[in-house]
Amino acid sequence: MKTTGVWYFTDGMTAAESGEFASRVEALGYSALWVPETVGRDSLINASTLLRATESLIVATGIANIYNRHPGLMKQGAFSLAELSGGRFVLGIGVSHAPMVEGVRKLDASKPLGTMRSYLDGMDASPWGGPAIDEEPLVVVAALGPKMLALSAEKSAGAHPYWTTPAHTAQAREIMGPDAWLCVEQKVVLSTNREDAHAKTDEQLERYHRLPNYRNNWKRLGFSEDEIESRNPRFLDAVMAWGDADAINARISQHYDAGADHVCIQPVHPTAPPGTVHWEALEALAPTS
Repeated sequence: MKTTGVWYFTDGMTAAESGEFASRVEALGYSALWVPETVGRDSLINASTLLRATESLIVATGIANIYNRHPGLMKQGAFSLAELSGGRFVLGIGVSHAPMVEGVRKLDASKPLGTMRSYLDGMDASPWGGPAIDEEPLVVVAALGPKMLALSAEKSAGAHPYWTTPAHTAQAREIMGPDAWLCVEQKVVLSTNREDAHAKTDEQLERYHRLPNYRNNWKRLGFSEDEIESRNPRFLDAVMAWGDADAINARISQHYDAGADHVCIQPVHPTAPPGTVHWEALEALAPTS
């Protein structure tokens, strides 16, 4: 996964459309496609659809919610997809957010760090009775804070931070050491219109800014409550990469320079409604462009 990938919601697409989307992402030369899990498709079943539609693309979950599955079942799913795809599946797992876990699933989310540690131990201890596979699938953990980042390096292949900055990537690399995988998500708006870029950043933040995991991480990075709430330009410019292709590629390079092994871009359309794929951005930023 040394080259750049794509992170995208495919829940609004039909199964056939999502397969076509993945195939086109592959044709553009991206190394991986990351897909989330909220209250839409099961991320492992979704990954199966995307893997069958592609030949070389890595498909990764960003992330599969650990509260949705027993650790043994998660391992079975990951190993099944690795066997199905010839080793093209990466399992990203995470504790999600209290509003989802407690509000929607009605489960206890009070001890995320301990729960993740126990879950990873449970996966390690669970048997696999399926066909032998050449290499076990990589497991990475959704991590933002220092303790979860350290745990991801200790107990898994690495971390998958989301909604961060190159400064956070540098901090994560220092915490995790040189060997753990660091797979960073970066939202991008291909537009040189500052007003449009900031409007789209604000639109994205409306879905996330009250979630404690992200908010606390932004504060650790030096942004105040007021900057986050008021959508201060300094904050908006830090969390969203925008501008022409050169400007966005410069931000991606900052992540790699800070220690990322892989950056997956999430293209946000500068003018169309949410959920509209911005192929112009994906084409302009493609490794083959």
